[in-house]
Amino acid sequence: MLINNSGLFIDSMNQVAYRDPPVPGQVVNVRQSRFVVVDVKESALPSGRLHVDQEKTQHFVTLSSIEDEALGEKIEVVWEIEPGAQIREKISLPDPSQLDDPIRLDAFLDAVRWGASSVADIRSIQAPFRSGIEIEKYQLDPLVRAVRMPRVNLLIADDVGLGKTVETGLIIQEFILRHRIRNALIVCPSSLQIHWRDQMRDRFGLEFRIVNRELMKALRRRRGIHVNPWTHFPRLITSIDFLKRERTLRLFKEVLPAEGEDVYPRKFDLLVIDEAHNIAPSGGGLYAIDSMRTSTIRQLTPHFEHKLFLTATPHNGYTQSFSALLELLDDQRFARGITPDPKSLNSIMVRRLKSDFVDWDGSLKFPKRNLIPLDVDYTEDEIDVHEKLKQYTESRLHDVKDQTENFAIQFVLKLLKKRLFSSPAAFKSTLEQHIKSLENAVRREKKQPQRKNIKILQQQIDRIGDDTDDDEQYEELTHDAVEVTTRLFRDLLDDERDLIDRMQDWAQRVVGRPDSKTKTLIQL
Repeated sequence: MLINNSGLFIDSMNQVAYRDPPVPGQVVNVRQSRFVVVDVKESALPSGRLHVDQEKTQHFVTLSSIEDEALGEKIEVVWEIEPGAQIREKISLPDPSQLDDPIRLDAFLDAVRWGASSVADIRSIQAPFRSGIEIEKYQLDPLVRAVRMPRVNLLIADDVGLGKTVETGLIIQEFILRHRIRNALIVCPSSLQIHWRDQMRDRFGLEFRIVNRELMKALRRRRGIHVNPWTHFPRLITSIDFLKRERTLRLFKEVLPAEGEDVYPRKFDLLVIDEAHNIAPSGGGLYAIDSMRTSTIRQLTPHFEHKLFLTATPHNGYTQSFSALLELLDDQRFARGITPDPKSLNSIMVRRLKSDFVDWDGSLKFPKRNLIPLDVDYTEDEIDVHEKLKQYTESRLHDVKDQTENFAIQFVLKLLKKRLFSSPAAFKSTLEQHIKSLENAVRREKKQPQRKNIKILQQQIDRIGDDTDDDEQYEELTHDAVEVTTRLFRDLLDDERDLIDRMQDWAQRVVGRPDSKTKTLIQL
């Protein structure tokens, strides 16, 4: 029997009979890739014989990849039966036979420099050279700051139009190249989901998938009803109003550590929140009140290693709200209710205005934006219908029986007010649905009283949110929510019936004509 230089035992028939097992720390070639041996376990049972007096023992080997595109990925193999497995005892450069062309050598050296990026190298960045965009110099500032931070907590508060999406894409791409992140979640308004997906794909070659109702239905059809959308792909996009829903949030919590368990290492790598001012607590009193959006993000942030908050308007004028937003970003530097320290704020915040950038001749690089307030002169009829809606609201809220009824009334009346400010057509559609639902509720109540459940109401209302850009679908969801909530209304009083009839008459008269806001906009 002979032993060759790859650690293979060769029998007299020149066939491979036994492969010498590796030891931890050795570099091996397996499946046409290089790995370092992490662990070797010897089988307690013999699996065969080479000769009469020699038994063959198999070894279970754990390997960690050292390839650039799969650094750290682990596989487990049975060494003796793994085809083509070899130990690299010595790694040497090839023998030079001739000199390379200088252009080819220069390209090789560039490739080596670009491929040598690591966590410790903060002087060179790769993402600008691998993206399909024309980058402005100022857009590199957030990237450089992020690379230098051991854990990224950045509030990018650049002015509108300076390219916060590009700056975020550069950071994501750079951190993927440096193997600092493997997964990312972008939370944004629903109207921006497609924009984010297309920008990441077209400009940076990164595939993101939008998590919404359609995706969840498709996943259930392909993978079963128990599939979790938050683990099916490493890069995801979702809307804050879809994420805050009870069932959606519950699915997310299923992949998080249970309460009391250690959260380190964190389950997810990077959280990006676009229009981050939407998640700040509302209210300007002594204590800012958490909204459902705030509460949702507060539950998720401890499980992300890195966080990027993007907004052109980070401060809403209330210190309590702003400090709570900063606490969501970095709870080590900031605390809710405490005025942020300017030095700490500068360490995590990137804030540039368009007026800060000038060309070589001193002129502004970006055109100056002028905000022009438009004064709308409402007609007497429009003022009157607003007053009637106010009276109807006060009458409805006068004798509320319980919290569930109050919740339903508040929702419908606020929706009517919002639709009235939108347009006569929108107000007419919602008001007619409200009237129809009131009539149906009276007939239904006589046959079988409805059980009042505030949880069901909340689920129905949550379906509206801003999760769809389809106007027809939005109208359908709105009508469904009005139908469900109106069931809890008491019977109309005579005065309330008169107010509704007058509002409906007004809406029918003006629905085909432009209102005062439309006329003002046309004049502009």
